[in-house]
Amino acid sequence: MKLTARPGQGLSGAPDWRAGEPLWKVVPKRDATGKPYTDFMMLAPGLNRRPASERDSVLVLVRGALEYFGDDVVFADFNLSMNILWVSLRHRHGLMSEVIYLLRARVPMLRLVGHHPEACP
Repeated sequence: MKLTARPGQGLSGAPDWRAGEPLWKVVPKRDATGKPYTDFMMLAPGLNRRPASERDSVLVLVRGALEYFGDDVVFADFNLSMNILWVSLRHRHGLMSEVIYLLRARVPMLRLVGHHPEACP
């Protein structure tokens, strides 16, 4: 899983989130067999205005929740300046609901904004 955070956010003590490029350049769209991934976006209202230690704690919790699903989570990007988390998953019935449920259980401030499911055969 590739986790990124946007540059210039000074994540002191948070996991090693790398500086990100524009999502259209880096978000994987299909697996090696051509099967499309499922994507969703969540909003963390006001997170960028909270103290650095609180932001770092949220990032640690998000990373832990996503790592729980192992290789089913293929990409995640948390844009702290926009308070938006983007996640791409392998297609498996019910997986998106499970991931969202765990993220909301660990970080209740997260709100589902939208997702772009593609029809999978």
